[in-house]
Amino acid sequence: MIAIYCHGKHGSRQKLCAECAELEAYAAERVTRCVHGRNKPICAKCPVHCYKPVMRERIRDVMRYAGPRMLVRHPLLTMRHLLAGLRLKPQS
Repeated sequence: MIAIYCHGKHGSRQKLCAECAELEAYAAERVTRCVHGRNKPICAKCPVHCYKPVMRERIRDVMRYAGPRMLVRHPLLTMRHLLAGLRLKPQS
């Protein structure tokens, strides 16, 4: 999603710009440190908010922009994400 956002908003073609690369590294670190491990819910449904408020807003901007575009570019990933959103709470 970050690559779609970066390409559309910042015009990058091959690599992410420095700002988006920083956001991607931050998001990857947060996912690896998630207390729910492999059963991690989507962030909107998670009871633990592990992103700093500034980074949370940046990732929301990315999702708002890239979310609708994901359906065309990566339909299977989009469906998987939507199905994950149907889970009400993390699985133990």
